[in-house]
Amino acid sequence: MAVSLSADIRALVDYALGCGLVDPADGAWARNSLLEAVGADGCAPDRSDPPESDLPEGDLDLEAVLGRLADVAVANGLYEDTAGGRDRAAMAVMGRLVPRPSAVDAAFRAVEASEGPRAATDWFYRLCCDAGYVRRAAIARNVAWVSPTRWGDLQITINLSKPEKDPRDIASAGAAPADGDVYPACQLCVENEGYPGRPASSPFGDHPARQNLRIVPVTLQSEPWGLQYSPYAYFGEHCIVMSREHRPMHVDRTSMACLLDLLDRFPRYFFGSNADLPVVGGSILSHDHFQGGRHVFPMMEAPVEEAFSMEGCPGVDCAVVRWPLSVIRLESDDRDALLDAACRVLDRWRTYDDPAVGVLSRTGAVPHNTVTPIVYRVGDRYRADLALRCNVTSDEHPLGVFHPHEEWHHIKKENIGLIEVMGLAILPPRLVPELAAVARCLVAGTDPMDDPEAAPHGEWARGLAGRYPGLTPGEAESVVRGEAGDVFAHVLEDAGVFKWDEAGRAAQRRFLEALA
Repeated sequence: MAVSLSADIRALVDYALGCGLVDPADGAWARNSLLEAVGADGCAPDRSDPPESDLPEGDLDLEAVLGRLADVAVANGLYEDTAGGRDRAAMAVMGRLVPRPSAVDAAFRAVEASEGPRAATDWFYRLCCDAGYVRRAAIARNVAWVSPTRWGDLQITINLSKPEKDPRDIASAGAAPADGDVYPACQLCVENEGYPGRPASSPFGDHPARQNLRIVPVTLQSEPWGLQYSPYAYFGEHCIVMSREHRPMHVDRTSMACLLDLLDRFPRYFFGSNADLPVVGGSILSHDHFQGGRHVFPMMEAPVEEAFSMEGCPGVDCAVVRWPLSVIRLESDDRDALLDAACRVLDRWRTYDDPAVGVLSRTGAVPHNTVTPIVYRVGDRYRADLALRCNVTSDEHPLGVFHPHEEWHHIKKENIGLIEVMGLAILPPRLVPELAAVARCLVAGTDPMDDPEAAPHGEWARGLAGRYPGLTPGEAESVVRGEAGDVFAHVLEDAGVFKWDEAGRAAQRRFLEALA
């Protein structure tokens, strides 16, 4: 049975009332605001509408209701008949029901003052979910599994919400100067809060609608920043903290002090920064930002391989982590001592060369060495994990010597950023049909190269067929997932500057001696 406009608007207003997004005194205003958002003059109840009721929170299929209201807005000529147009229409509808930024900030600060930071972030995260900014339905469709490897259990996800990015495009975007005519300058700018978005036909290109985005102001190292939650969360309470100034990413003493400021204010979260150079950096290098959230990553549980000491860094426990990337772990009760030690590692690595293992700190004036820093609490102690990164390229590996090598690009080609450094793979949506096709070939005993969807995986898929004959469908799916997890382990090994062979261990010791 078709649902009338009246029923959808009433249900959405009831939902907003139940979630506390709208005050009961504003019910009529909310209904009329939704009518305006979809270009309708009125919504007299249809005879088939259900009786008026207080709809229990959570019973509403928010995505379906917003989709139908978006269809009305498109039919009334407010938005173009495209996926982007419908999304902007849906966000325009939902944005009418979200409290203003000043009210959200005041409520957050009030909860934090009376109940503490955990209650404040719980409240804010729920608001972002209820407002439809954190897209719970889309997140639930993602594919995830755990894959045992020599490095422990790695976490694998296929994210169905975002397209795969080419590392060269990421580098170009990071190097592009900010254009004062483009507003907002990028998708991380605080000016996105409430922005209506624009279509692909705009002279400045498409930009998603953000009417339901809310950002909580935070102060880091005496500068204004903003905390928001990621709409396509890769893990629990995935948050982004952005500078209010549109400026390039940087990793230095100030940025690591900012990470510790965040950890002091929100101690149950981890916080980290992508590396600040192309190839080894994240997907957005043009805007200074951090990521954080409430999740235990495999790297956090990785054991210590070797302890060492740095002269002049008392009270700081230093170690090499047994992890495919080259990670220095620092722990201390003393925040300032930890920061000093972390800066010492960074400063030494910035200028460190070891040609025997392909590490070059710069080519001419172009720097290659940096770190991916992550901070979190272990009991009452501060811990900083610093992954050593180098973005040098070669004729053999033009996308990066310490980047996923070409043999693994059928599974993973994108940069290894902060999240993946810690052992959570973010794989592209194309892999859902492609890996299913490989599994079908394993069951049928057919050549994967004869299947258009399996063919991109070529020799890898043929190798699986040779090693795993006579599989059932369930066994084939398990094998393909496990082998994809092994590929991710190889990708992380490629990103490690000091390999886990004799030459790599000797190179690691040389760097530790340089730190002493």
